[in-house]
Amino acid sequence: MSVKTISENLERQTGKDLYNYQKKAIDKVFKAFDEAPEDYHLLYQLPTGGGKTVIFSEFVRQYLKNHDKKAVILTHRIELLKQTSKMLTEFNVSNKVVDSKANLDDQADYSCFVAMVETLNNRLQEDMLDISDVGLVIIDEAHYNSFTKLFKYFEKSFILGVTATPLSSNKDLPMKDNYNELITGETIESLIENNFLSRAETYQYNVGLTSLEVGSNGDYTVKSSEDLYTNTDMLRKVVYAYEQHSLNKKTLIFNNGINTSLHVYDTFKRAGYTIAHLDNTASKKERKAILKWFKETPNAILSSVSILTTGFDEPSVDTIILNRATKSLALYYQMVGRGSRIYEGKEVFKIIDLGNNMHRFGPWGADIDWQRIFGSPNYYLDSIVNDDDIEANFRYEMPDAIRKEFANSKEVYFDMKQAYIDSVNNGDSSKVLLEQSIAHHTKICVENSEDVYDALALMKLLEDDINHRLERYTQCISKSTFNFVKWLHDDYRMKLRAYIRENFDTVFEEIHGYPPEE
Repeated sequence: MSVKTISENLERQTGKDLYNYQKKAIDKVFKAFDEAPEDYHLLYQLPTGGGKTVIFSEFVRQYLKNHDKKAVILTHRIELLKQTSKMLTEFNVSNKVVDSKANLDDQADYSCFVAMVETLNNRLQEDMLDISDVGLVIIDEAHYNSFTKLFKYFEKSFILGVTATPLSSNKDLPMKDNYNELITGETIESLIENNFLSRAETYQYNVGLTSLEVGSNGDYTVKSSEDLYTNTDMLRKVVYAYEQHSLNKKTLIFNNGINTSLHVYDTFKRAGYTIAHLDNTASKKERKAILKWFKETPNAILSSVSILTTGFDEPSVDTIILNRATKSLALYYQMVGRGSRIYEGKEVFKIIDLGNNMHRFGPWGADIDWQRIFGSPNYYLDSIVNDDDIEANFRYEMPDAIRKEFANSKEVYFDMKQAYIDSVNNGDSSKVLLEQSIAHHTKICVENSEDVYDALALMKLLEDDINHRLERYTQCISKSTFNFVKWLHDDYRMKLRAYIRENFDTVFEEIHGYPPEE
């Protein structure tokens, strides 16, 4: 992709000067609008970065020009409220922002209102806003269910919901119950091919998530997420992943919990990296200053907690680190979408997945049948792979830096699951698996050492590999009480250390054909 092409695509499209796919979207919506009854509910899907706000702003402009009625645009975040009002103004649509401080004495002078859900609900309950002549209601981020409480006020209005992911945030309130029809826009792949979005390179790190708990909202709880993602191993892993794939690149980290984000901030800070932390407790002034710093600093790292999933656009972001797991398809696409914007000199962006999210939902940009998800959301939700099944297929891959220490070993992987199957078929005790694993660990330590002290030093690098093998072992034998697992880990390491000491000379001679030097 040439710099010229990127620069041309970066220019803001306003008024009638829209991209072809945006014009087609508007034509489709107006066709449905013209053919449907006045109370029709239409849902429009377009990927993050495709310009949903541009499309519905032009739709509002044309609607108000040709109809003697008013329009209301609803958002769920203050940032989206301001962005929407600004975009409408760019399209020459005079609009009134209905926020908590708004003076509505001049409402008769406006034909377009922009409001947040709760604020508008309060104003309507207080009978402070006249909506008797509203013919068009547009709902941004329509997959959130907070909007449905307002539908009763607009029973004779055409409602247009827009979203990147037409899957309800509440499985008990499917979108098909509130919308008559779904129209899908351009796919992510199409937007990438036509230089409207950047292509993604994804790097996955298998993470054991069986300790996570699911809350009443259907997603992983903050408490269980923080217990996992604040442990030393996970903090070490997120820094390692950054160093491997995004060193000195602008990086946005998503966490599930303020405490996790603060731990990430402290860990990167101690490692000497340029990082800031942002959550919803920051004041407007603090937030503005942090985002300004992030924009202007080429190698900035920003650790955040959900707050930047919508209403935030910084095209210069090079890497998205998902330092969390989610069961929400919408949240997955929102987080990744923060890195997909095109930018001069940026042909691809990176996704570092530390939550098995790609295993759960598939690669970002993969072909998704949104019509099927809209029509049968439960079928889709039930088909999402659970964590146990995901982790059952994990294969431990030694990090490059550690693998180099075992350069003389052709194969460092030990398939505990297959070894268990073989032991069952042979009628052996499951303890044979541990003996085989200890022998294999000893072999790869010895063949990369000159003496027993080198081998014992290499053993210390195998912590993650040992943990992975023993996790597989407990799954195979279906025994995983806390006391048993703790004893198993201690016992394995004690036996491995003793086995290396007692058998170093023998194993060394088997490998090399001669005994080690005295």
